[in-house]
Amino acid sequence: MKDAGCDREIITKICRLYDDGQIQEAVKVLRRHRCHLMEQLHESQSKVDCLDFLVRQMEKSQG
Repeated sequence: MKDAGCDREIITKICRLYDDGQIQEAVKVLRRHRCHLMEQLHESQSKVDCLDFLVRQMEKSQG
């Protein structure tokens, strides 16, 4: 889970839920974390797109 970007708090929560037999709740926590990571990915992609645009514009103006 650490490799997936889960912090200690999330890992502890998931392990506790899993150990208590609350597998569905543990899965929900993992899915929420995945959703958060996807949001970060999309935000980063948008920033990269903006940088790509700026680079193209500068290269165009250079001529």
